[in-house]
Amino acid sequence: MTRLIAEQLPRSARLDGDFISRLVVGGRVGALGEPAEEAARQVELCNRNLCTLANNFADAGFTPVIDWVIPDRAQLDFFVSLLPARRVLFVVLAPGSEVCRYRNTIRDPRERFDFDGYDALDAAMRRELGDVGWWFDTAALSPEETVECIVREAGMEAAAGSSRRIAADSEGCDT
Repeated sequence: MTRLIAEQLPRSARLDGDFISRLVVGGRVGALGEPAEEAARQVELCNRNLCTLANNFADAGFTPVIDWVIPDRAQLDFFVSLLPARRVLFVVLAPGSEVCRYRNTIRDPRERFDFDGYDALDAAMRRELGDVGWWFDTAALSPEETVECIVREAGMEAAAGSSRRIAADSEGCDT
């Protein structure tokens, strides 16, 4: 989805957190891996790298589009603290766990995310972040319709001229 969004913007860069985290080769521990302390350390490193890249691209006149799971308030606050001079549009694609599972099965095998904790992750994120950002139910939308809504919302945010804002609360987008 973020690739499609970035392609709609005149000057943009897509920053994929999964790609950045895989730059660690020797000693790599996934975000949910063990030991948990090392997994947390590597997630923090990935977050720092994503935000440094975002700042560098923004300074060069590109709109950074970050593709990464932000599971809780602490991680979101950390992200925002590393982007202090930036306007942040935080979008949570929230089509529901059944749709997530289905969409994962139709992805290119290299893009699949084998994960069975959708319901628990959704519940935890809603508890931690339910009052922040744009929780966008995309279940009934195609990727192209979803992108159109997000790009339109981002354009309205830019037109509003806010110096830093974490997305408009919204229930959806008329397409």
